Amino acid sequence: MNIIEAVILGIIQGLSEFLPISSTAHLTLAGKLMVGQMIEDYPERWTAFMAVIQLGTLLAVLVYFRKDIMHIILEFLKDNLTQRKKFSEQSLNSRLGWYIIIGTIPVVLIGLGFKDFIEGALTKNLVVISFSLIVLGILLAVAEKVSTFRKDINQVSWLDSLIVGLAQSLALIPGSSRSGTTITAGLFLGFTRETAARFSFLLSIPAVLASGLLEFKESLPYLDKSASVNLVLGTLAAFIFGYLSIDFLLKFLRKNSTFIFVFYRIILGVVILGLIGFNIIQP
Repeated sequence: MNIIEAVILGIIQGLSEFLPISSTAHLTLAGKLMVGQMIEDYPERWTAFMAVIQLGTLLAVLVYFRKDIMHIILEFLKDNLTQRKKFSEQSLNSRLGWYIIIGTIPVVLIGLGFKDFIEGALTKNLVVISFSLIVLGILLAVAEKVSTFRKDINQVSWLDSLIVGLAQSLALIPGSSRSGTTITAGLFLGFTRETAARFSFLLSIPAVLASGLLEFKESLPYLDKSASVNLVLGTLAAFIFGYLSIDFLLKFLRKNSTFIFVFYRIILGVVILGLIGFNIIQP
């Protein structure tokens, strides 16, 4: 893998991680088209590269929501430890802390329970990815049609958090998209589009942080030290474009629907199936 390929993959990771279009789908497809032989001959190095550049998008969400994160942590500690209050009397940020904890439980339990199966049988399988893109795209379209778009961040409840957390667990299936599943669930629950996206990003932080650091730790033995420049530039690209994609999506959803992502997901899924059918890429 050369520097240009590393930067392109970093850009793809940054752009697709937070938009509801699946970073796994895009990186797997781009990887097979650009550095396919590397994936076949050195799968551990490819996984290690992926783990490192994902730290760039992790940093992007932490930096973008740094003020929100700080307020949530400080007010959560204040209302639950130093000046204990009933849940109903706690501040919005303190309640959001509880909602994030509640919403993280499903992905932790399901992730630990099915980690080996998902990583062994499903990961990087382009057929699975294609159908995930299409099916979840259709679900997102249905959510757009039935949502009331009335709930803002102040009206999120513990049940909402649990349901969105369960939806986040679906992101363990390659091609589904973490932001895609959680935004879809939020719309079904009547969230405004921007609230669905914002809560999706906040809820993702613990899961992304834990899984990202774990994958990075497991990949350390396989990192190609001679390609350190590629890793740094790929990660930097993922950070910059991840930050920009978060900002873009939040602003975009204030005035626009998610149908552009629905159409994109379905078209991409069909295109991938076509590429497989014509033996241009291997599933």
